[in-house]
Order: sequence, then C-alpha cells, then structure tokens
Amino acid sequence: MASFEEENKHSTNPALEPDHDVPVESGLQLAQFAAGCFWSVELTYQRLEGVVKTEVGYSQGHVHNPNYKLVCSGSTNHAEVVRIQFDPNVCPYTTLLDVFWGKHDPTTLNRQGNDVGTQYRSGIYYYNETQAKLARASLESKQSEIKDAKIVTEILPAKTFYRAEEYHQQYLEKGAKNGSKQSAAKGCNDPIRCYG
Repeated sequence: MASFEEENKHSTNPALEPDHDVPVESGLQLAQFAAGCFWSVELTYQRLEGVVKTEVGYSQGHVHNPNYKLVCSGSTNHAEVVRIQFDPNVCPYTTLLDVFWGKHDPTTLNRQGNDVGTQYRSGIYYYNETQAKLARASLESKQSEIKDAKIVTEILPAKTFYRAEEYHQQYLEKGAKNGSKQSAAKGCNDPIRCYG
C-alpha cells in the first residue's frame, strides 16, 4: 500500500492536490466525509461535542472550482463532502468515524435513498496516515457487522476542498427553503428532516 506522501504527489491540476487548508485554531484537526447529501451529514456533525466548525463542499473531482450545478451533472467526479474541524481531545477521530458509519448505508454505490449519482458516494478522505489507518480499521470492523452486503466506501487522501455555495452552508440549521429551522445544538438528538 502506498504511503500518505506517495498518494499525495503533486499534480498540475489544482483539484487533485492535497487539501492544504489549516484549521481555524491550533490543536484542531481536519476531516472530510462523504455520505450522501451533505445537508443532513453536516447537521449530524454540527451536533457533535468537540466539532468546532463544519463546511459543506466538493472534493475528489478533477475540475477546478466546481459549482453545485456542475457537480450534479456527474461530469466532475466530485463528491458532496462535509469538512470538519474538530478537537481530538474532546472528539477523537474514531468518534467521527462511528458517526459516519451510523449516518448512512455504506453498501449502496453512488446513492443514498432517493439521491443517486457519483456525488452521493460514500467516502472517508484522510489528512494523515493515522486517520488512514483508523479509517481502514473502522471499515473492516463495520464490514464484519454487515454480513449480507459489501461496503463500497472509498478511503482516499483528502483532496482540494471547494466550499459549496453559501446557501448550502448549515442549510438545515438555517431552515432551508421552508424556514423550518433544525437545532444544531451540541448533543441534540432530534430527528433530522432533510428537504430541498
């Protein structure tokens, strides 16, 4: 298996570069997850103690600076991702992984529920070798629980993160189109309603 550094060799395409962004505060770490529509996934992580910041966006594609319409066309190979800034002393990476596995069906290829397309695929995009090892171990553990289907989650180095349009950010917390706001309070376990 290639090392983190080998997998992150520089490309001439900025979309394929490693995500070089840094957290807003020292001591925090970054994580990226794709688990279907990013609205519901983001709200789930917003509610998690130790998560300091969430952003939704696009990653793992080959087009520089994509927008939502282009990503939804399926021509860029981007996934809808949530990028998380978290305090590992409060919320270990393994906790983020547990939430990821519990949030979606990792056995459906390029779909979650009624959302179909490569942008809705399941993925864990890591920032260092420790995250990569923990992600692979968590996949093996989850696969041992799921006897009747194969997990299709991809585990790859985090590539350039393109922040989605502002209206997508904290979409469900803001109330989306219908103004029905949902709580992002830490520890909230109200059911998440996803709507366009």
